[in-house]
Amino acid sequence: MHITQLNHECLLHLFSFLDKNSRKSLAKTCLQMLRVFQDPLLWPVLNFHSPAELKKDNFLLGPALKYLSICWHSQQVKVCNIEDWLKNTFQKDFCYKHEKTVSDFLLQVCDRCPNLLSLTLSGCGHVTDDCISLLLQSCPRLETLELENCVRVTDGTLAAAALHGRALRTLRLDFCRNVTRSSLQGLRERRPAVALSAERSANMIPDSKPGKRFLLEKAARKAVQL
Repeated sequence: MHITQLNHECLLHLFSFLDKNSRKSLAKTCLQMLRVFQDPLLWPVLNFHSPAELKKDNFLLGPALKYLSICWHSQQVKVCNIEDWLKNTFQKDFCYKHEKTVSDFLLQVCDRCPNLLSLTLSGCGHVTDDCISLLLQSCPRLETLELENCVRVTDGTLAAAALHGRALRTLRLDFCRNVTRSSLQGLRERRPAVALSAERSANMIPDSKPGKRFLLEKAARKAVQL
């Protein structure tokens, strides 16, 4: 039997064993394979390992997407995690392009993937509280939210989780240095059913501009003297 003689359901099952690039290549062979590639049911899980992958046309975002992971660990992540006021012009330009790529993709997720159940973001230095808040509102079924080393995530994300994360069962905020212990405790009190993890987050030094950091250190020295 030739592969084109299989029905749509069988082809969907065969496609499910292929990676994104292989699916795209097979879709170019004939119209029947293209229809399978464009079926939202083929795309319940998506994993990305570099910003460049978000701009490829080898995947489909749709209501069938339930599990999404965007994780990268490279020199790019180190640049994006530098405080904005310490970046040189080249680094700022690089980060702006990176930020637009990630934010545009997540906006598409908000628009097209209302049934998302699990989202993992690791090393995404440009993801903001506003973006997470919009995702929680747009994906009301979200049960698991894992954020690791996302430096722009602050107490605002915890507030959004308490307000909009009605379906949340698991929230991880590991190595997110700009969340505070008081906000973590506040979320635990407001949402005791949520399994909350924040490894090292509240113990790390939060970002602050040099002037502000000086004033904080001065106030701390005064308190010690008193």
